[in-house]
Amino acid sequence: MPQPPRVAIIGAGPAGLMAAETLVAHNVKIDLYDSMPSVGRKFLMAGKSGLNITHSEEKELFLSRYGNNELLKSIVSNFDAEAVTQWMSELGIETFTGTTGRVFPKMMKASPLLRAWLKRLGSSGVTLYTKHNWQGWDDKDQLVFKTSDGQFTTSADATILALGGASWKRLGSNGNWTNQLNLKGITTTPFEPSNSGFHINWSDRIKNDFEGAPIKSIRAGIGQDLIPGEFVITRNGVESGVIYPLTPKIKQQLKNYDTASLTVDLLPNTSEVQLLTKLQRPRGKQSLSNHLRKTTKLSGAKLALLYEGIDKAILQDMSKLAMRIKSLPLTISGTAPLDEAISTTGGVPWNELNDHLMLKGKDGTFCAGEMIDWDAPTGGYLITACLASGKAAARGVVDWMEPQT
Repeated sequence: MPQPPRVAIIGAGPAGLMAAETLVAHNVKIDLYDSMPSVGRKFLMAGKSGLNITHSEEKELFLSRYGNNELLKSIVSNFDAEAVTQWMSELGIETFTGTTGRVFPKMMKASPLLRAWLKRLGSSGVTLYTKHNWQGWDDKDQLVFKTSDGQFTTSADATILALGGASWKRLGSNGNWTNQLNLKGITTTPFEPSNSGFHINWSDRIKNDFEGAPIKSIRAGIGQDLIPGEFVITRNGVESGVIYPLTPKIKQQLKNYDTASLTVDLLPNTSEVQLLTKLQRPRGKQSLSNHLRKTTKLSGAKLALLYEGIDKAILQDMSKLAMRIKSLPLTISGTAPLDEAISTTGGVPWNELNDHLMLKGKDGTFCAGEMIDWDAPTGGYLITACLASGKAAARGVVDWMEPQT
């Protein structure tokens, strides 16, 4: 009786795990490899403060988050937010939808989902190998791994690469795999941070007193197109929340002008006219800070931001002060390091892949997840696309092997 074809999946993050799950329904032997001692480390980190796995908004709007990439949108359309929640339900993980439409597991964390997922994969016959660091192919086209016991080589009828991007190296995504593809004549695009933090040259007061402080209930943007949200002050700048969807605009302005001007409305629910009326109330012997606290409720980190680098003349002119509160300029001087980004762009360009995510220059080798050059905002879109691309690559493997078996 002939042996079933063997598929090697390299990388056991969401994309690789979903590829394995998709393949178990077919008569194939599945070997899953990961370089780390345990799998899904970046997935677990993403769920540390609440695993936002997808988004419940209307499907057309959901797909628009992936820009003009029609193949990626088609892939996500075939495993969309509804499919993700159904898949979680089948794993025994209940979900809930937050007020902004973001979808979370009810337990919030990623670990119960990952445990249930790995248990099901194990019972389905998937063989997992940890501490197997992929080194490329040897001269016989076998897969080569570096392990704690030395070099290990093996062959496969098809391979799915799900090796991740180039951020959070300590969790397993280092981008070194580009060297192995380049040796095979496959071009790769340099990695750049996406959903990233940015640098601002803060005063010592901001650094020492407000590092880690959340700035909530604001609007921010590049130019006058502001969006609601919040962000976090870091020692070197800003990150999180509203900053992430602004990443492309900020990066473009940095490329054009070396700096970028982030505009922040500290009191979006108060008009400038209303604010000026409040500021012009008699303050008697109160300090300006106390006057601001009582009349506008500005205090703490928001008040510190208002005073950061302020021209003293503005403090004497309530009209200019009201304008600054509604349109606070923060000068961004650069991008946080690549390794600190939530995600990265770059990697395998789409023109190196066919519509089934197989490398045009390497028959039988497919790619999935963040190692492909795509971009999406936070809000569940990143993980959804990783899951969807893992499923698409696995389907590509099945379609490709059928004529060969």
